[in-house]
Amino acid sequence: MTPVLLCLLAITVEAGKVDRIDTPVGVALEGIDAAQALRLEEVTPAGRKVVPAQVEPGTPPRLWFILAGKTPAGTTRTFELVQGPPAEGPKVEIKAGEGVLDVLQGGRTVLQYHRVLSQPPAEYGPEFRRSGFIAPVWTPAGRIVTDTHPPNHKHHMGVWMPWAKTEFEGRKPDFWNLGAKTGTVRFVRLGPVVKSGPVFASIEAHHEHVDLSAPGGEKVALKEVWHVRVWNVGGPDKGYFLWDLTSTQCCASESPLKLPKYLYGGIGFRAAREWDDNVCLFLTSEGKTRKDGNETTARWCDVYGPVDGTHAGAVIMGHPENFRFPEPVRIHPKEPFFCYAPSQGGDWAIEPGKDYVFRYRYCVHDGLMKPETAERFWADFGQPPVVRVAK
Repeated sequence: MTPVLLCLLAITVEAGKVDRIDTPVGVALEGIDAAQALRLEEVTPAGRKVVPAQVEPGTPPRLWFILAGKTPAGTTRTFELVQGPPAEGPKVEIKAGEGVLDVLQGGRTVLQYHRVLSQPPAEYGPEFRRSGFIAPVWTPAGRIVTDTHPPNHKHHMGVWMPWAKTEFEGRKPDFWNLGAKTGTVRFVRLGPVVKSGPVFASIEAHHEHVDLSAPGGEKVALKEVWHVRVWNVGGPDKGYFLWDLTSTQCCASESPLKLPKYLYGGIGFRAAREWDDNVCLFLTSEGKTRKDGNETTARWCDVYGPVDGTHAGAVIMGHPENFRFPEPVRIHPKEPFFCYAPSQGGDWAIEPGKDYVFRYRYCVHDGLMKPETAERFWADFGQPPVVRVAK
């Protein structure tokens, strides 16, 4: 006879108004000892099924799992968290290289994070060396959809997050345009949360936004923490990888960082060099393109173009809790560049004593993506399934 395991938590997941397909789901583990062996089981009319799950440390800790397969709109699924050995299965893995961290799913590299200074062409000058960025970014088929140090914008770095027009203690450091030699962003250290897992792999990286124009030497203006999370969904058979980037920023001193109204600055995406010369295509959640999308607002933008004779791209999604959501966007009129630029909305500032959190999700895909599919991915991020728990 199969032993009856003690149920610690009954979990009901409601799809809501949209279909869910392989959707990440999180639930707070209030009052539960997350250090014990935890096993998640789905309860169905056909019986019980063990589901891979992963605990995220915190107060309270959170349990994450994938709502596997299709969950039609208006339906619910039921799970129980019990004491017992967890499910076994393939993991999303982190592998350390020389100054980089590679994240792999199913043996294929999803992205590479850099904690050492980049090596631009020698003729660029040492000021263009930078750390604390993601590049390359790959599709499941192995196509690269990012670029670093392109000749026409030497400071562009795959996926990176500096501010451009700023005011700090009466100076105007530019953390974006490295050629100005007034500011930069640097990797400082890895945090404790760097781990592989059956539901996601995560990287915690600490950065400093450094004012190089300060009298008497450098001064740190902002401290920043990146949390990069690659989900164990998609893959070659489904044609996409899914990962999140959360940036938490705060003042490094009692001095605010003022951010005047400006065209760009924030989370940037420099796309594949093959997409130069107006080859890159853009489509926003509001149906805007390169022709009419610049300085509009969007919940998501698909940046795509031809790579190795076929199409590939990345849907870049903003979260409803982000400052000035839906955020204004910068779509370059000629080059393969996109960024969310909250400073387009007017003057603002990062003030002492407060954390500023910016959340983004990336769906990196092979082939063309239909707008309704991009919208479904955004709904998983911005309007996730409702989770109800009972003990």
